[in-house]
Amino acid sequence: MVHPPATPAEATMPYAGSGITSTVATTDGTPVPPSTGTSGTIVVHVAGAVERGGVYRLDAGSRVIDAVEAAGGVVANAEPDGVNLAAVLQDGQRVYVPRVGEVSPAAVGGGEGATAGLPVDLNRATAEQLDSLPGVGPATAAAIVAHREQHGPFPNVDALADVRGIGPSRLETLRGLVMV
Repeated sequence: MVHPPATPAEATMPYAGSGITSTVATTDGTPVPPSTGTSGTIVVHVAGAVERGGVYRLDAGSRVIDAVEAAGGVVANAEPDGVNLAAVLQDGQRVYVPRVGEVSPAAVGGGEGATAGLPVDLNRATAEQLDSLPGVGPATAAAIVAHREQHGPFPNVDALADVRGIGPSRLETLRGLVMV
């Protein structure tokens, strides 16, 4: 007989700082239903100059604008041009909408370029910033930097496919999260 695999310990651990173990909730306490385990949904954290910052479950393939709208839209003093509203969201991403005059955490070198909803510049990003991208680990980040140093700046995002370790599917994942 085949037994189902045991539930990993990570599945029962609380989210950092939230104390929530089995459900995700927005900051106003509205619960977000637990994941069905399908790849059709993602969970993102929306913060900054939005009406109801918090954690939201969206359809896979949703864009930053969808996350901002799920959070009730931007507040009056928001700077929506400070975030790429057209970027495709990734599971676990943090979207930060800055206020007018505020510098986005990613622009200050927080290493969260992609997770803040801002594209990472392939020609300027550090290995640490590249490592923050989904599906890019330390080795691939180092390969991107080495390719850039050896061949010069990337002329476009498609040139990322020339880097060892970046295939067509990873390039599609990164397309909305990087820029040149």
